[in-house]
Amino acid sequence: MAVTEPAPVAAPTVHEGILRRQSLRESAARTYARSLPIVPVRARGLTIEGADGRRYLDCLSGAGTLALGHNHPVVLEAIKKVLDSGAPLHVLDLATPVKDAFTTELFATLPRQFADNARIQFCGPAGTDAVEAAFKLVRGATGRSGLLAFTGAYHGMTAGALAASGGAEDVRVTRLPFPRNYRCPFGVGGERGAEIAARWTENLLDDPKGGTPAPAGMILEPVQGEGGVNPAPDGWMRRMREITEARSVPLIADEVQTGVGRTGAFWAVEHSGIVPDVMVLSKAIGGSLPLAVIVYRSELDTWQPGAHAGTFRGNQLAMAAGTATLAFVRENHLAERAATLGARMLARLQALATDHPTIGDVRGRGLMIGVELVDPEAAPPGDSPEPPPAPAPALAAAVQQECLRRGLIVELGGRHSTVVRLLPPLTLTDEQATAVVDRLADALAAAERLPHRRITTGSIR
Repeated sequence: MAVTEPAPVAAPTVHEGILRRQSLRESAARTYARSLPIVPVRARGLTIEGADGRRYLDCLSGAGTLALGHNHPVVLEAIKKVLDSGAPLHVLDLATPVKDAFTTELFATLPRQFADNARIQFCGPAGTDAVEAAFKLVRGATGRSGLLAFTGAYHGMTAGALAASGGAEDVRVTRLPFPRNYRCPFGVGGERGAEIAARWTENLLDDPKGGTPAPAGMILEPVQGEGGVNPAPDGWMRRMREITEARSVPLIADEVQTGVGRTGAFWAVEHSGIVPDVMVLSKAIGGSLPLAVIVYRSELDTWQPGAHAGTFRGNQLAMAAGTATLAFVRENHLAERAATLGARMLARLQALATDHPTIGDVRGRGLMIGVELVDPEAAPPGDSPEPPPAPAPALAAAVQQECLRRGLIVELGGRHSTVVRLLPPLTLTDEQATAVVDRLADALAAAERLPHRRITTGSIR
């Protein structure tokens, strides 16, 4: 497949006019529109076509929402079936055949030991709403108010979810070290670094002078996405389960981005074999439409009627699309496919790193992949033996723009927005995977030749 796309065929004034009006009308908080100045008009699978006539390979996938890519036939058929049936589209939390089918399919995909004793709460339409519901649930069930969260975490944009995320300030959440092999907070990495992180957590919880409020729950991501694609080691995940279980602290697994086959297992907690007390689910479970739920151990279900509600928690179209997506991923073994194809892409990217010292690390799980870019010529931060090179946010931004010029949509993440993230749909073909890596490699080479301004940060959190 060619690296570059044909020249635009549509009138550029249409494309530019829409972008200009967006910049005048929408808030300064807009994000993706700043780094991805495109105007999608059609999409199918991995491909988006813009108003300027250009086509792009979409490795953002709605921040992981589009497990089957854009406008998959089974999703469109499920939505059309509901629309054609005359069924109500808005039902609050009333029971419907569409909801019943969704909950049945969802529970069939969950770890059996968890699903056999679980309840589900439909929340507001966004993952952050489900995070808030999880916090409310465990606080009500335990009678405690403290929360345990991890450095580098991202759980949403509402107040409580932000408080538990890595960039929060002035909050009453106990922050624990998340193990990272690259830029390990303890300077050792690997199993040793994960063991130190687990021991730190255990000692802090048992220290009567540790200053930690009695925790109502611990929330963690099996793979930190926005935090830079940092997979949690399986052994460390099991330790967190042991530590919380021994202290009667509910464990909340945030699977908003990692769920529905993304990491090579249907749910990322399955890699380690742990059974959490609460699972927070959104993004892909709605089949591209807004839907968010929490599923939790029935013993935690101490809520009174109306204790958690929301007008838009009965999205019938999203439930139908979600049922179709869950069933398609399960029946076609797309989680296993993600594991195989993801490993192949990781291997190619790691090989690429041997010729590009600007690639500091390549990591991920399944089709959740990150490439951390560094400045090999800048003095590395810190004083530990042979620390990693300093991050290169300017280079990462240049790579993202060079990718866009080559018809590839990628996102940036990590501490300093230096991790190029790949979240392609699970329906990715072998040929498309090759094209994605080829375009990224070409974009990196082009960005390295640019006279970009070196930007370093001085310290790594």
